[in-house]
Amino acid sequence: MEQTEPIISANYYHIYNRGINSCNLFETDEDYNHFLSLHAKYIDPIADTYAYVLMKNHFHLLVQIKDDIIYKLTNTDKSIDPVAFEINKWETKPDSVADLSALKDERKNIADLSALNGKKPNPTRHFSHLFNAYAKYYNKRYNRHGALFERPFKRKLIDSKEYLKQAIIYIHNNPIHHGFCTSSIEYPWSSYLTSLSNDPTRLKRNELIAWFDDTENFKQCHQSVNHNEDIGKWFDE
Repeated sequence: MEQTEPIISANYYHIYNRGINSCNLFETDEDYNHFLSLHAKYIDPIADTYAYVLMKNHFHLLVQIKDDIIYKLTNTDKSIDPVAFEINKWETKPDSVADLSALKDERKNIADLSALNGKKPNPTRHFSHLFNAYAKYYNKRYNRHGALFERPFKRKLIDSKEYLKQAIIYIHNNPIHHGFCTSSIEYPWSSYLTSLSNDPTRLKRNELIAWFDDTENFKQCHQSVNHNEDIGKWFDE
């Protein structure tokens, strides 16, 4: 049996998965946007995102797991219904406020809510919360039942700058690889356009461009790839 890569703080990962039996994950613009909103809710508190693409039946993310983050509850009153206990504070650099409703199901098994204080988040669990939340949305919207994503979700450790850059290019050019367009700039559900924009974004855009030295080289590296040969030797999805 293939061993699942552990997800460890401070490391970069290529996270990807597809619909079970290659079924569709997205049907409308609303579906794509809902997945991205859930990603912001469940993943942004524990990881920085550098690139993504959402395809009809699969997706790819490139993230770095945040380090030195712990749960720090703002109210540990045990009289509060733990399921309704929504807004908490993360202790990070810098401090940020995040919705920890991803822990609802988990809290049902926690007798003392204050036990969460000082504990580090489990990144794998947060990704699972994302996929479970989206599956519930999708199943309700399209009147289906059962699992939506393959399990476990795929993850690969990014252990070199070259691999990092190739992963970014692969993610942004995935729509070309699958025949959806002829240029990355034509596809609306990836981070490529955001990477070139000056609009506000949660993506780590400045760091991303710096890996390619500048914007022009970033674009050139994406355009010079042979999608069937160069990219195929790096990735299997």
